Amino acid sequence: MSEMQRDHASVKIHPPILLLIHIFAAFLLNWLLPLSFAFPKFLIWVGYLLILVAIGLAFSAAGRVMKAHTTLDPHGSVTDIVTSGPYRFSRNPIYLSFVCLLIGFPFIFRTYWGLILSPLLMVSLSQLVIKHEEAYLERKFQDMYSNYKSRVRRWL
Repeated sequence: MSEMQRDHASVKIHPPILLLIHIFAAFLLNWLLPLSFAFPKFLIWVGYLLILVAIGLAFSAAGRVMKAHTTLDPHGSVTDIVTSGPYRFSRNPIYLSFVCLLIGFPFIFRTYWGLILSPLLMVSLSQLVIKHEEAYLERKFQDMYSNYKSRVRRWL
């Protein structure tokens, strides 16, 4: 296989698909196993706030990636490491926005299942996506990525 064909992270599943699976699971579980805990009305507003935070975080991160003329596609060839904007605080701000969406959408519909499933989404993203992306970035950018990785947390 040529170097051009291998210049990408070998992620196991496309990240938005992983998010959609978890959101679907949250609503399916709510239908099959509704939780009988009281759901305070203010949590609906927390859900809306989390969705707004997720959208802002994702757009800010995507804007920084586009400004650096590199790719958002985990199957694409990365040309630069982005360390500004939300990438100063999280190595994975878009995936962090996915967690906010998984908690926020179900909250709007008065269910805790998104919150309950959020650790599973984080583990799934870490094992099926982030682990492979980080290995690729360490191979490609070596010390530059290692230094960034030592300064900035994976999630927050």
